[in-house]
Amino acid sequence: MFMICVAISDKNFEHCLSMLEKTDMAEIRLDLTQFSPEQVRHIFSLQKKLIATYRPLEGKEEEQKEQLKAAIEAGADYMDIEFECCEEYRKEMIEFAHKHNCDVIISYHNFDCTPGLEDLRKIVAESFQKGADLAKIATMVKTNNDNAEILSLYNIPGRVVAFGMGNLGKITRIVAPFLGAEFTYAAMDEGEQTAPGQIKYSIMKAAIQHIENL
Repeated sequence: MFMICVAISDKNFEHCLSMLEKTDMAEIRLDLTQFSPEQVRHIFSLQKKLIATYRPLEGKEEEQKEQLKAAIEAGADYMDIEFECCEEYRKEMIEFAHKHNCDVIISYHNFDCTPGLEDLRKIVAESFQKGADLAKIATMVKTNNDNAEILSLYNIPGRVVAFGMGNLGKITRIVAPFLGAEFTYAAMDEGEQTAPGQIKYSIMKAAIQHIENL
């Protein structure tokens, strides 16, 4: 059963809690929310399916570890780390996540273009080699062929979430759950996008339900 994962980046702690009441799954962008460790633990102890994400920020390496580990200890279902992160950091965080029964998402982002299919397949394979439980691919779509190549990644064995960014890539976010993605990303109705082309939660939910009812 797939889910719609809303990306939350609101710095207001109470507003974040309010948004979480309206959804069953969310990605908490810890690099953007800047919550205290105590607030992080509170959020991830809630009975929700949550992804802990902290995109790398220069000079914030220790804070990144601290926040992610607090989320994992409190009950995060997934930890998202970058495909490009260094081996030492990756191994430390994967070991910590698995020790606490937290799945690891290794995510590849390309905000400029969509690499060719062969390169995309290699990135997925390398993500699993690096220790991913789930490989995430998000690339900027410039042509409909980009969409086709992104969606073809669902033919690869293993847990994959792949979609296109930008206006032209929106369709991949809607179609992904029907091809095997266990969740797809959306923006909160009253929140801001955390990536180009994110669709509002209510619109995404209505679109998927409409397709299911055809």
